Amino acid sequence: MRRWRIINKDLRVNEEIRAREARIVGSDGQQLGIMPVKEGLRIAMEQGLDLVEVAPHAKPPVCRIMDYGKYKYEQSKRERDARKKQRVINIKELKIRPGIEEHDFQVKVRSAQRFLSDGDKVKVTLMFRGREISHAELGHNLCMRFYQQLEKQAIMEKEPRVEGRNMIMILAPRPQEQVKGD
Repeated sequence: MRRWRIINKDLRVNEEIRAREARIVGSDGQQLGIMPVKEGLRIAMEQGLDLVEVAPHAKPPVCRIMDYGKYKYEQSKRERDARKKQRVINIKELKIRPGIEEHDFQVKVRSAQRFLSDGDKVKVTLMFRGREISHAELGHNLCMRFYQQLEKQAIMEKEPRVEGRNMIMILAPRPQEQVKGD
C-alpha cells in the first residue's frame, strides 16, 4: 500500500484524500458511481492500484483508480517532450556606426542573415559619437537600408529609435509560411 504521495499541491493519493464521498472512476475509465472514499480505496487495493483524487474541486470530488507510479512517469515524459519542442530565441546584437564602409556593411548584413536563419532575433545598434547624434536622420536611413537588405528573411519588430547615444532596431525572423511564398 502506497501512502502520502502527492503529485502536486492539488492531487491527493490513497489515505491523503480528505473527502468523505467521491465519484469513483475505475481503472478502465468506467464510472463506478458516488461512494465513500474508504469503499473506493478498498476497490483500488483489491486491484493492486491507487486511488487518486483527480478533480478535488468538483462536487463531489472525482477520484480515479490507477497505477500512480505509471501516471507519474507518463506525466514526466510528457513534460520532457514539451521541453524538447520549446525553442529558446536569442537576441544577437550587431553594432554599426554611421560612417560604416560598404564592405563592412555587407559583412554585418550577412551576419544578420545567418542569425535570422538560425531563428534568432537581431538587434541592430547604431552607435553615435560626438556630434553625429545631430544627424539622426542619416542613422535612420542606414537602419532602413539594413532592413531592406533583409526584408525577405526578417520582419521589423521594433522601428529604429534613438535611445541615448544609440539608435536601436530589432528584427525578427519571418515565419516560414511567408518565406516560402516569396
